[in-house]
Amino acid sequence: MPKRTGFTAWYDRLISSFSIEDLFVRRRPPGPPRTIFINEPLPELYYDKKHRVLKEHQYNSNQVITSKYTLVTFLPRNLLEQFRRIANIFFLFIAILQFFHKFSTISPGLVILPLVVVLGITALKDGYEDIKRHQSDRRVNYSEVRVLEAPGYENHNAMAPKSKTFVRALKKRIGKGKGVKLANQGAQVIADPTQPDTLEKAIRQAANHAPDIEYDDEEATEHVVGSRPHWKCTTWEDLRVGDFVKIVDYENIPADILICATSEDENVAFVETKNLDGETNLKSRNAVPVLTHLRTAAACADAKNVFQIDCDRPEVLMHKLSAAVVMNGERHPVDLQTTLLRGTVLRNTTWVIGIVMYTGLDTKLVLNAGGTPSKRSKVERQMNPMVLANLAILVVMAVVCAIVDSALEHHYYPKQAPWLWGDNRGGDNPSINGLVTLAFAFITFQNIVPISLYISIEAVRTCQAAFIYFDSEIYYKKTDSPAIARTFTLSDDLGQIEYIFSDKTGTLTQNAMVFRRASIGGKTYIDEEDEGEQDIKKSPDLSTVSGDLMSSGSDTGIPQELTSTATGTATATATATATAKANPLEPESIQLSGGVLRHFRSSQLSREIETAVTDLRSPDRDRHGQFWTTLALCHTVLAGVHPQTGLLEYKAQSPDEAALVQAAADVGFEFRGRDRDVLFLRTPFAPDPLRFRLLNILEFTSSRKRMSVLVRQLAQNGQSENNPILLLCKGADNVIFERLASGGEELKAVTEEQLDSFAHEGLRTLTLAYRVVSEDDYSSWVKRYQTALASIDDREGEIERVSEEIERNLLLLGATAIEDKLQDGVPEAIADLKKAGIKIWVLTGDKLETAIAIGHSTNLINRDANIIIIRGGGQGATPIYTQMLRAAEEYFPSSGITNDPGVNAEALGVRDSESAPPRGAQLYPLHRISSGVTSIVGSQNGQRPGGYVLVIDGLALTDALGDESHKHLLLRLAMQCEGVVCCRVSPKQKALVVNLVKDGLDTMTLAIGDGANDVSMIQAADVGVGISGEEGLQAVNSSDYAIAQFRFLKRLLLVHGHWSYARNGNMINNFFYKNIICIGVLWWFMIYCGWSSAYVFEYTYLLFWNSFWTLCPVIAIGLFDRIVDDHVLMALPALYRYGREGKWFGANLFSVFMLDGVVQSAIIFFILLYGYFSPSARKDGYDVAQFEFSTTMAIAAATAANLFNGLNTKVWTAWVFFAVSIGIVLIGAYTAIYSLIAPGWFVTPIYGNDHFLFRSALFWLGLPITILLALLPRYLYIAWSFGFHPNDLDILNWNYKVKPNMDLIHEIYLHNEEEEARTQAPVTPLSVTSPLGRPSMQGSQIDMSTGLRSQSRGYDFAQEENGIAMRRMQSNLSGALPLAPIGERKSRGSTLLRSIRHPLRRKQPSGEQ
Repeated sequence: MPKRTGFTAWYDRLISSFSIEDLFVRRRPPGPPRTIFINEPLPELYYDKKHRVLKEHQYNSNQVITSKYTLVTFLPRNLLEQFRRIANIFFLFIAILQFFHKFSTISPGLVILPLVVVLGITALKDGYEDIKRHQSDRRVNYSEVRVLEAPGYENHNAMAPKSKTFVRALKKRIGKGKGVKLANQGAQVIADPTQPDTLEKAIRQAANHAPDIEYDDEEATEHVVGSRPHWKCTTWEDLRVGDFVKIVDYENIPADILICATSEDENVAFVETKNLDGETNLKSRNAVPVLTHLRTAAACADAKNVFQIDCDRPEVLMHKLSAAVVMNGERHPVDLQTTLLRGTVLRNTTWVIGIVMYTGLDTKLVLNAGGTPSKRSKVERQMNPMVLANLAILVVMAVVCAIVDSALEHHYYPKQAPWLWGDNRGGDNPSINGLVTLAFAFITFQNIVPISLYISIEAVRTCQAAFIYFDSEIYYKKTDSPAIARTFTLSDDLGQIEYIFSDKTGTLTQNAMVFRRASIGGKTYIDEEDEGEQDIKKSPDLSTVSGDLMSSGSDTGIPQELTSTATGTATATATATATAKANPLEPESIQLSGGVLRHFRSSQLSREIETAVTDLRSPDRDRHGQFWTTLALCHTVLAGVHPQTGLLEYKAQSPDEAALVQAAADVGFEFRGRDRDVLFLRTPFAPDPLRFRLLNILEFTSSRKRMSVLVRQLAQNGQSENNPILLLCKGADNVIFERLASGGEELKAVTEEQLDSFAHEGLRTLTLAYRVVSEDDYSSWVKRYQTALASIDDREGEIERVSEEIERNLLLLGATAIEDKLQDGVPEAIADLKKAGIKIWVLTGDKLETAIAIGHSTNLINRDANIIIIRGGGQGATPIYTQMLRAAEEYFPSSGITNDPGVNAEALGVRDSESAPPRGAQLYPLHRISSGVTSIVGSQNGQRPGGYVLVIDGLALTDALGDESHKHLLLRLAMQCEGVVCCRVSPKQKALVVNLVKDGLDTMTLAIGDGANDVSMIQAADVGVGISGEEGLQAVNSSDYAIAQFRFLKRLLLVHGHWSYARNGNMINNFFYKNIICIGVLWWFMIYCGWSSAYVFEYTYLLFWNSFWTLCPVIAIGLFDRIVDDHVLMALPALYRYGREGKWFGANLFSVFMLDGVVQSAIIFFILLYGYFSPSARKDGYDVAQFEFSTTMAIAAATAANLFNGLNTKVWTAWVFFAVSIGIVLIGAYTAIYSLIAPGWFVTPIYGNDHFLFRSALFWLGLPITILLALLPRYLYIAWSFGFHPNDLDILNWNYKVKPNMDLIHEIYLHNEEEEARTQAPVTPLSVTSPLGRPSMQGSQIDMSTGLRSQSRGYDFAQEENGIAMRRMQSNLSGALPLAPIGERKSRGSTLLRSIRHPLRRKQPSGEQ
């Protein structure tokens, strides 16, 4: 990590690191452990002597404030923030000084007016931005939730008082007084305020005038309202710890809530957690078993239901919660599985009743959010030391004037110098006059730090924000979303970004899947793209054969057992909405699942299935039946009927599984739901749905990388009829291949080649296999499996070992390939950003495999890259520090990491053999895996030419960010890699990673995301960019810039950022220069005025210097200058390095411009001075008046400054011509007019100056000579640089000038490649782009926690591990019970089917389509 020394270190320590937030924001430590009392009063020890609840037992209110200011703190905090600018302190000092009559030059009010204007404009801008934050807070805090209310019921738990805010929060309701306000359903602390279904639901409730009071039985009448327990709508901010609340489907969770009961018989709830972890797949939660009787308001208010909830202190870790329900002396554990966290959204569950555990600042979401930062641009931070340097020069000048003036007065006063007559008084003597001169010198030379500089920068940045807004290239027409600069002060930071931290879901991907390829028995079927495809698919190919042809039955044997799932979807009728059917077996059509972009269509596949239906001996019948049945049954998807369309709809925990099951249904194998342990499947090969008994589920885990189900087909009467037991398995290709039975080598080889082809196209693959299990084998195995399930010690290991016994000798069926649809242009944008030298880190809440797959898809991970995996584990796993150190030693031996004094190299001595081996490590060879077909890992594994990418999970990050030694090693290791992917990270960890890089490397960072879980890192980064995507607007509301698509980031950085940085840096340097040339002329005059701090110019020339004479050229630089055209910057991203390396602004450039100003001021002053006084310039022989020659100096200095600014402008447009010339014209016209004003109007010191000035030959000769001589050094330097030492930009501009039609891009790249081929080693090839426009996914993968190496093909398996949904399915697996024939089943269906239909009845058509 670079360490600063000297003046810079002092400045950083005392000034730059000063935090305003520390003065106005209390850093409250986490609250103490708490006990929540339900239906009982607080114990006496909770009260003080005055019977007031002690503060340690008062919990934070549920009010959350993200704004910065209040009415009380706005003025002091905003002024302190503005006075962090050293220049503002200096201007205030000068203004105060001139309030004293002795030092006054003009009216003191006029002197302080510019400072007041600057402070006022900035304060208004900051206040406006904060009002928007307050309005957002108001929408959240005044959202409504149903809280228990009953006669005699009271929540005794105490809450701290709420805070006062800047904008008075008024409750706004829709319609009349009893309407439910719109903000209720869309409210979130850091949640989604614009969910379409949420808003529609709120509007619908408001239109129906839903009452504020709700009864469970909905039979309340007016005369009994409030007379019995009920639910009353209360604002979020009034929610209290210990309150019973009722949440309904599609509502946001207002606090961290313990689940008591749900609408499902199994007391299960489903939540969407994308605001916490970025994942859009649904997570299952379950109620605390001991509280499931609390299903009504009456039960909750019953005084007999007395218990306590013991909670640990609020914990920032998203995946950790410790609590217990204490009832009747017994403790019942509570964890995250029984908790709904604030920011999540209830889905597919009619209602949930719960108890509030943590509110407001104690909720996990807010603990991870962080405060609203006060960001300052890097250019502004660099300006402060420059301003300090100028102030130091000013102090030196003033002190020199004071000392020399006092010394001269002491020298000449005894000689009775006439100008010192009377200088013998207490307030007027040679000694005191030195101090007076000191003060006057500060006033005379005050323009060395111009106040107009800050006004100009604010104005230019505002215009640059407008340029971004009006740029049609980054306007997203589909959603009518322009790019918006929410913070105007960071435009130049966009041109200096070195690290980008990006979210995945919604930022890089659409989180929508497309089923692209299917390899069945060695034959590939490709999706036929049809952009006009509708949501409801009609399959004429299959519907034509669904009548008598299917009545022929099915053969006995394996093919029939594997021949299931429903037929292709048919066209929905116009009356589907009105006749929605509750039984999933009844709908004739299937609508597109949420998260799936399109149906899978293959005419070749349809023809083969149609033939197989008519030809019972067709080999395609077995091949397709086996494959699609496995795909249709091996999953955790739920099926239900959509109430509006009456169509079958799949609800999956992830879009991956939805796409697989949807694809099976699209070809005719329709999964029709499950009734506890029975799965229903409609196929093209049978007239009635087939039924399968689900015997066992071998669930997916990250170490297993596969999922299996054991099923047996049932007859229509519910009996098995001795049908064989089938094991259906899907998983990663290397895991499946090593478990295949011997034989079939040709099919294995072909399938592996097809997998390589799919991976090359950037698709995510899954391999399918099956086996027939004999009755004897199953009977003996299931006993061992039940024993493993009941084991206490190493339960997971036992289950894995038993599962391994039956998941062998599999028969290969084929493979699937899914495209995780990226945002448009993402791979190209990332590739170009990498060419620009920007390092990209992906921080996502998704699991490791998904993150790696997206890394490949987005060009973040090259085709031949080596992936280093740092993975956290449980007890006995390899320590994280050791994993990182081994990676550094093995793959970066020349980096010097192990020799770093800050690295503990002795940790390399900690070997796995000293502790228990990591779970799963014994299952595979250490370095090489053989599939039995070909080597999956090549001999160059770990040494591929594509560089290294570090992948680290959230558990590992917990340790890696735990202390300074871990941080130091992580940063050193990450710096050696081309990219970093952090998976399973919490919002707080995202911010910590950003801070690690930003502070550790002292580099410019940008964070981009679209969800509430990205707010922390957006606020932590130097520049935060929010994407107005499907996860709401919270990221946008907290960001500095808002764009609609990730691809727009390329133009935002490469064009607007680069232009803004180059413009602003050039403008500021020229601003300092033009003031130095003026101050220099004043300074040289001190030699001839006795160092008295007198002005050489008439005062108005100095007064208007920064407002009229020299302002326009620097503004023109900031607005219109272009280092190179935008299309060149977009085509050649490597040019961004000029901004990334800080070429356009810095101490060196500042010093050069300052030196230029000093030299030019000397040329102008001395040439004109000696010209006018050698001997006299007048024809009458009289001496020259001071303002005669000084006016010439002022005009010459202003002209030289304007032309010098023009020389530093790359592109001269009409506006630049106007800006450069206007100041010259104005000062000439002012001189002519001002000299004509007679004393009869008002006294002017230069009346009649035009009579002498404009008639003097020296005036007309001196101006061009001094101006040309002053500009000559800069002109010669520019000419020499352009002619003999041009940079890339000079070459590009010249070529574009002489040959506008030249194919600049290709010729330059060909030239560079030829040079590199001659002078350098072979360059690492870029990612090979697939026919789909996506890079290949092949490379080496090294897991440092296990030593396992494998080939990465982009495999993904998105499923909740150990979730309640899986546990429900496991618990429903029982002995084969006789079932009623399908025709006799009641329409009410099973409890599980009802649990799906109820939430669907509430869902809107646009919900997830």
